[in-house]
Amino acid sequence: MMQCLRTIPPPVKAQALSTELGVSLRTIYRDIEALRRSGALIDGEAGYGYTLQEDPALPPMMFSRDEMEALVLGLREVVQVADPVLANAAENALSKLKASLPERMRAEFEHAVLYAKRFYCRPEISIDIEALRHATRTEQVIELDYIDAEDQRILRTVQPLAIVFFDRSLVVMAWCELREDYRSFRIDRIHTMTVTERSFRPRRVPMLREYLDRLEQTYPGD
Repeated sequence: MMQCLRTIPPPVKAQALSTELGVSLRTIYRDIEALRRSGALIDGEAGYGYTLQEDPALPPMMFSRDEMEALVLGLREVVQVADPVLANAAENALSKLKASLPERMRAEFEHAVLYAKRFYCRPEISIDIEALRHATRTEQVIELDYIDAEDQRILRTVQPLAIVFFDRSLVVMAWCELREDYRSFRIDRIHTMTVTERSFRPRRVPMLREYLDRLEQTYPGD
C-alpha cells in the first residue's frame, strides 16, 4: 500500500487502492489507520482520497540541486531505454526518491529541468530478462536459440558478461563458445534461452574488461 501511495498521483482514492491491491475497501481503511499509527503521515479521508505527506520507511535525503537532477535524469533514461522489468523498477525508485525528499525539495523534483525521451518503441523482448540478468550476475552459461541478422535460426552457447544498451536495442555481451571469441547478441533477437548449471565463475569481470578494451581499440573515442 505504501508503494501505491508513493506512485499513484494523489489524492489516491480508496477504490483505486482496493483495485490495485485486490482487497476490500474495509481492508484499505483498516490498513490506512495502521500505517498512520506506525508513523506514516497520510492526509485525507474516505471519499476524498489520500496523500502521503511523510514516509517513515525512507530516511530524509539531502541532495544538492545538481545531484537531484542527475538522479532524476538517470532514472528517467532507464525508464526510456531499459527492458520493461527494469523500467518499472526505475519508476518505483523515482517514487521512493520523491517520498524521501524534504517537502521543500519535492516541487524541484517534480519539475526537474532535465528530461529523457526516446521517440521510438523498444524492440519487443520475448525471453525472461530477469533470468538473463541473474545468469549474468551469477556467471552461469546460457544456451541461446537466436535469430541472426540474416533471419536465420542459430544455436549458441555463451558466457554472458554484461547487458548493454547499444543505439536502439539491448544486447548481451558474451563469450561465444562456438566461435571462441567475444560476441554481442541483440536481446530482442533471442527466441528462447536456457540457463544451464555450468558456471564460468570467477572470470566474468576480467573477460568483460578485456572485451571493453577491445571495443575501445576498435572504436576509439574522439
